Amino acid sequence: MRPLAEWPAEARRGLVGVFTDIDDTLTSVGAITPDALQALVDLKAAGLHVVAITGRPVGWSEPFAAAWPVDSIVAENGAVALTAANGALSKRYQQDADTRVVNFARMQRALSRVEREVPGAVRATDSAGRECDIAIDHSEFVHLDQSQIAAVVALMRDEGLHATVSSIHINGWYGAHNKREGARWIVRELWGRALDAEMDRWAYVGDSTNDQLMFQHFAHSIGVANIARFVPQLAHLPSYVTPSERGAGFAEAARAILAAR
Repeated sequence: MRPLAEWPAEARRGLVGVFTDIDDTLTSVGAITPDALQALVDLKAAGLHVVAITGRPVGWSEPFAAAWPVDSIVAENGAVALTAANGALSKRYQQDADTRVVNFARMQRALSRVEREVPGAVRATDSAGRECDIAIDHSEFVHLDQSQIAAVVALMRDEGLHATVSSIHINGWYGAHNKREGARWIVRELWGRALDAEMDRWAYVGDSTNDQLMFQHFAHSIGVANIARFVPQLAHLPSYVTPSERGAGFAEAARAILAAR
């Protein structure tokens, strides 16, 4: 990871949009920081696309999709997208309704098994808002150590689930979606374009292990400083790192982008 100051101005100047994680990237203690919110405003005012991609549930994301200056929030690690237009929210899914019903039942059985077999494991408090995945809390309201986190991930995968670890939760789901596929999908859905053809014109900002697929594929990838906690678990690091943590770090990344325009 190189310091954010080493990100070339020429590369920043060509950007058309920014993808960002939410928890501990835009937020601190669960709330968006004022400087991060202003950064979203400034990015949109400059004509950039802004999309948040999160492991949080769609139900949790709804008020933020309505209130924040973003084009969309892609929730549940790429499964479902929320967009606001004319005062109303629209919701779109990567899986059809019948598939979601079958997968939901399977996931609930897997969730119960995790809680039963991994000591200390409990479902995330936002679970009621989840439609396409499950989540175990490891750092939001409950603390799990690395061995417990590894046990949850192993059990989810034993159930055939994809599993990933964010800064606060362990998420599991059925289906081919993930943050990268969610980014590709929403660019097609909203703008009718192929993200793969313009990867060098988008940036991604994140903070944890469930962002590493994005770090791997986006040349303009930025970690906020609190990513240091996860560096030992990351196979793919962001290209750059901000001086500051969480929302302050996101604001620094936004200022770097805007300064080059």
